[in-house]
Amino acid sequence: MKKDIFEEGQYYHIYNRGNNKENIFIEEKNYSYFLEKLKKYIVPVADIYAYCLLKNHFHIVLRIKDRKDIPEKFKEKIHLPFSNLFNAYSKSINKAYNRTGSLFQEHLQRNRIENENYLKQLIIYVHLNPIKHKFTEHFENYLHSSYRSYLSDKQSSIDRQFILDLFDDVGNFKFCHDERRIVYEGVLNDVSLSDG
Repeated sequence: MKKDIFEEGQYYHIYNRGNNKENIFIEEKNYSYFLEKLKKYIVPVADIYAYCLLKNHFHIVLRIKDRKDIPEKFKEKIHLPFSNLFNAYSKSINKAYNRTGSLFQEHLQRNRIENENYLKQLIIYVHLNPIKHKFTEHFENYLHSSYRSYLSDKQSSIDRQFILDLFDDVGNFKFCHDERRIVYEGVLNDVSLSDG
């Protein structure tokens, strides 16, 4: 399989960062604008399971829909909605902040997810990203990730039920995130203690 092609029915972790590590989200309204575009362009061709938007990069976990569920115009060009999303977002940021050139670092990065265990670990990894990059100490309060959507009954573009079923229920979903956070914090504390 070519690394640059999306296949129907497959799971992917997609991510990218700002060109030269610059911020792709400059102010609060940029995050919601990006999510609006994500919903407009990507939801027709993919089920979204998790996302995390950080100032200079993002992570999204998704599954490309089965061929029968993909709109006719994208069946042979599944990559096109992704190009449309990032082009539309880049143009709006360039215009709003009077900048030129590429907003994102070259091509969208994507890794195919081969099994459910890795999918679960990736969901946790994406939601804990704000701690990893020291944007917050409390990932569960971070506003720009899908974690809080899993604890809510409100309508969402996130395909929550499939993932909650993978974790058995919302209680175990929370437990697995908290357990992984303790590992992160333990490792960080061990490193800082040994450096001291």
